[in-house]
Amino acid sequence: MTTHSPTEPIDILLVEDNPGDVRLTQEAFNGIDSEITFHTVTDGEEATTYFDVCGTDTSSINPDLVLLDLNLPRVDGFEILEILGDELDYPPPPILVLSSSETEEDIVKSYERAANAYLTKPDDPDEFDALAKAIEDFWIDSAQHPPAPS
Repeated sequence: MTTHSPTEPIDILLVEDNPGDVRLTQEAFNGIDSEITFHTVTDGEEATTYFDVCGTDTSSINPDLVLLDLNLPRVDGFEILEILGDELDYPPPPILVLSSSETEEDIVKSYERAANAYLTKPDDPDEFDALAKAIEDFWIDSAQHPPAPS
C-alpha cells in the first residue's frame, strides 16, 4: 500500500466462502470512518487468480489489505499463504487471517506462512463492528505497508 490518507478509499480483498460472514464483514466495515471497497472471492483458487492478475495487469486493483478465511473450497487459506510467500515478486499486502478456528495448530501454521495477524471470527454482529474498528485503527490508520507493485 502506498502512503494512505484518510480521504483515499481502501481496497480490501475478502477471501470468504460463507455468504453470511461476507455480509457481516462488509456491514461492520460500513460503520467505520475509512472508505472501503471490497473485492470478494469465494474460494482459494479465485484468490490465487486475483493475485496473478494483480501481478501482471497494471490496470487491476491491488488490494491494500487481505482478509483471509482458512477453510475454503479448492485451495485452502494455508496454501494461499504459501503461494503468496513463494510466488510473488513483490511483498503482498498485509494478510489478516480471519477464521472461526481457535486451534493453536492453525494459528502457528498461519504465522509460519507469513500471515500478518490471526483473528478469530466474532460470534455476533457487534463484535464484528469492534473488529472492523480495530482493523481500521491499526492496519489502515497506523501501520506502514510496503508499496504496491508498479
